[in-house]
Amino acid sequence: MSGAATTANTVDASGAGAAVPIMLTELRLPTMKRLWADLAAQSNREGWPAERLLHTLLGHEMAERETRRLARAGADSGLPPGKSLAEFDFAAVPAVPKAHVMALAEADSWINQGTTCWPSARRAPARRTCSPASDMR
Repeated sequence: MSGAATTANTVDASGAGAAVPIMLTELRLPTMKRLWADLAAQSNREGWPAERLLHTLLGHEMAERETRRLARAGADSGLPPGKSLAEFDFAAVPAVPKAHVMALAEADSWINQGTTCWPSARRAPARRTCSPASDMR
Protein backbone atom coordinates (compact mmCIF):
# COMPACT_ATOMS: atom_id res chain seq x y z
CA MET A 1 0.00 0.00 0.00
CA SER A 2 2.85 2.32 0.79
CA GLY A 3 4.44 1.60 -2.61
CA ALA A 4 1.17 2.37 -4.40
CA ALA A 5 0.85 5.68 -2.57
CA THR A 6 4.46 6.57 -3.42
CA THR A 7 3.90 5.77 -7.11
CA ALA A 8 0.68 7.80 -7.13
CA ASN A 9 2.49 10.75 -5.54
CA THR A 10 5.31 10.53 -8.07
CA VAL A 11 2.86 10.52 -10.96
CA ASP A 12 0.95 13.38 -9.38
CA ALA A 13 4.15 15.35 -8.88
CA SER A 14 5.23 14.96 -12.50
CA GLY A 15 1.73 15.80 -13.69
CA ALA A 16 1.69 18.83 -11.41
CA GLY A 17 5.04 19.95 -12.81
CA ALA A 18 3.62 19.85 -16.33
CA ALA A 19 0.55 21.83 -15.25
CA VAL A 20 2.44 24.61 -13.45
CA PRO A 21 3.30 26.69 -16.56
CA ILE A 22 -0.31 26.53 -17.71
CA MET A 23 -1.54 27.59 -14.28
CA LEU A 24 0.97 30.44 -14.06
CA THR A 25 -0.10 31.67 -17.50
CA GLU A 26 -3.74 31.51 -16.47
CA LEU A 27 -2.97 33.47 -13.30
CA ARG A 28 -0.93 36.00 -15.31
CA LEU A 29 2.33 35.46 -13.41
CA PRO A 30 4.90 35.72 -16.22
CA THR A 31 7.98 36.13 -14.05
CA MET A 32 7.12 33.12 -11.93
CA LYS A 33 6.43 31.15 -15.11
CA ARG A 34 9.86 32.07 -16.46
CA LEU A 35 11.73 31.28 -13.23
CA TRP A 36 9.80 28.50 -11.51
CA ALA A 37 11.51 25.46 -13.09
CA ASP A 38 15.05 26.64 -12.29
CA LEU A 39 14.12 27.77 -8.80
CA ALA A 40 12.19 24.56 -8.11
CA ALA A 41 15.21 22.51 -9.19
CA GLN A 42 17.47 24.61 -6.96
CA SER A 43 14.97 24.26 -4.13
CA ASN A 44 14.95 20.47 -4.52
CA ARG A 45 18.77 20.29 -4.65
CA GLU A 46 19.26 22.53 -1.62
CA GLY A 47 16.30 21.26 0.43
CA TRP A 48 14.51 24.60 0.69
CA PRO A 49 11.29 24.69 2.66
CA ALA A 50 8.21 25.39 0.53
CA GLU A 51 7.90 28.84 2.11
CA ARG A 52 11.35 29.87 0.87
CA LEU A 53 10.60 28.76 -2.69
CA LEU A 54 7.26 30.56 -2.68
CA HIS A 55 8.80 33.68 -1.11
CA THR A 56 11.56 33.76 -3.74
CA LEU A 57 9.16 33.32 -6.66
CA LEU A 58 6.73 35.93 -5.35
CA GLY A 59 9.58 38.36 -4.63
CA HIS A 60 10.77 38.11 -8.23
CA GLU A 61 7.22 38.55 -9.54
CA MET A 62 6.61 41.62 -7.40
CA ALA A 63 9.95 43.23 -8.31
CA GLU A 64 9.40 42.72 -12.03
CA ARG A 65 5.84 44.07 -11.83
CA GLU A 66 7.15 47.21 -10.12
CA THR A 67 9.80 47.60 -12.84
CA ARG A 68 7.17 47.20 -15.57
CA ARG A 69 4.80 49.61 -13.77
CA LEU A 70 7.49 52.28 -13.56
CA ALA A 71 8.43 51.79 -17.21
CA ARG A 72 4.76 52.03 -18.23
CA ALA A 73 4.26 55.18 -16.13
CA GLY A 74 7.37 56.72 -17.68
CA ALA A 75 6.17 55.93 -21.18
CA ASP A 76 2.65 57.18 -20.44
CA SER A 77 3.97 60.44 -18.98
CA GLY A 78 5.21 61.63 -22.35
CA LEU A 79 8.37 62.97 -20.72
CA PRO A 80 11.73 62.47 -22.38
CA PRO A 81 13.36 59.22 -21.25
CA GLY A 82 16.09 59.53 -18.65
CA LYS A 83 14.84 62.79 -17.15
CA SER A 84 14.71 63.07 -13.37
CA LEU A 85 14.53 65.72 -10.68
CA ALA A 86 18.28 65.39 -10.19
CA GLU A 87 18.79 66.87 -13.66
CA PHE A 88 16.21 69.67 -13.36
CA ASP A 89 17.68 73.19 -13.44
CA PHE A 90 15.75 74.92 -10.67
CA ALA A 91 17.75 78.11 -11.24
CA ALA A 92 16.26 78.39 -14.74
CA VAL A 93 12.73 78.43 -13.31
CA PRO A 94 12.81 80.46 -10.09
CA ALA A 95 9.04 80.14 -9.64
CA VAL A 96 9.53 76.44 -8.87
CA PRO A 97 10.88 76.09 -5.32
CA LYS A 98 13.39 73.24 -5.17
CA ALA A 99 12.72 72.43 -1.50
CA HIS A 100 8.98 72.19 -2.19
CA VAL A 101 9.41 69.85 -5.16
CA MET A 102 11.93 67.63 -3.37
CA ALA A 103 9.66 67.38 -0.29
CA LEU A 104 6.77 66.32 -2.52
CA ALA A 105 8.93 63.75 -4.27
CA GLU A 106 9.93 62.21 -0.92
CA ALA A 107 6.50 62.15 0.75
CA ASP A 108 3.76 60.42 -1.19
CA SER A 109 0.89 60.65 1.29
CA TRP A 110 -0.56 63.54 -0.75
CA ILE A 111 -0.91 61.14 -3.70
CA ASN A 112 -2.91 58.63 -1.65
CA GLN A 113 -5.12 61.45 -0.35
CA GLY A 114 -5.69 62.76 -3.87
CA THR A 115 -4.76 66.33 -2.96
CA THR A 116 -3.26 69.01 -5.16
CA CYS A 117 0.19 70.11 -4.10
CA TRP A 118 0.66 73.45 -5.78
CA PRO A 119 -0.73 76.84 -4.83
CA SER A 120 -4.27 77.02 -6.09
CA ALA A 121 -5.47 80.09 -7.98
CA ARG A 122 -8.91 79.64 -6.38
CA ARG A 123 -7.54 79.95 -2.87
CA ALA A 124 -5.68 82.62 -0.98
CA PRO A 125 -2.20 83.11 -2.50
CA ALA A 126 -0.28 81.95 0.60
CA ARG A 127 -2.34 78.81 1.14
CA ARG A 128 -1.10 75.52 -0.23
CA THR A 129 -3.20 72.40 -0.43
CA CYS A 130 -0.92 69.70 0.92
CA SER A 131 1.10 69.52 4.09
CA PRO A 132 4.66 69.21 2.62
CA ALA A 133 4.04 72.39 0.66
CA SER A 134 2.82 74.31 3.69
CA ASP A 135 5.97 73.30 5.53
CA MET A 136 8.17 74.65 2.75
CA ARG A 137 7.04 78.32 2.64
